[in-house]
Amino acid sequence: MTLLGRGETLSGGTGRRPSASLYALLPLRLFLGVTFLYAGLDKLTDGAFLASDGPGSLGELMRSCRDSAGAPWLVDLGLHSPVGFGWAIGLGEVAVGAATLLGLFARVAAAGGALISLCLWLTVSWSSTPYYYGNDLVYLMAWLPLAIAGAPLLSLDAVRPRRRARARRGALFT
Repeated sequence: MTLLGRGETLSGGTGRRPSASLYALLPLRLFLGVTFLYAGLDKLTDGAFLASDGPGSLGELMRSCRDSAGAPWLVDLGLHSPVGFGWAIGLGEVAVGAATLLGLFARVAAAGGALISLCLWLTVSWSSTPYYYGNDLVYLMAWLPLAIAGAPLLSLDAVRPRRRARARRGALFT
């Protein structure tokens, strides 16, 4: 059996049983997918978060972290429209989380998750001391293996190449 249509075998050898190493990223994929999906839905359903100002609003949060951010220009960009920026973050997290769970365009989704985490690290959690108290850097690092390896098992990505190959073979014979 091939993996992603590139000739790699699932077992890494001659057997037909997948090796444990192929399952190694599955717990990380599930954790990040659920976490980002939940975080996005939480933001999109929180009226206080999706406000320009007031307690618990994204606008208030951005104004409070602006001067201590590693990339204040990024905070300034969000401050032009805190509500729009809040919707963008929430929808981005939902899209990344759902795609990661489904294993659909997994590398692209992981790159998106890494980008969101990088932006949050450079803004909201930049001033966390010591640095490991800010969880966004940890999320950024957690996305990188998925961006490199994708989702080879139990994913829509693993099915897509085989389906395309069958469709091409069928088109040749019609």
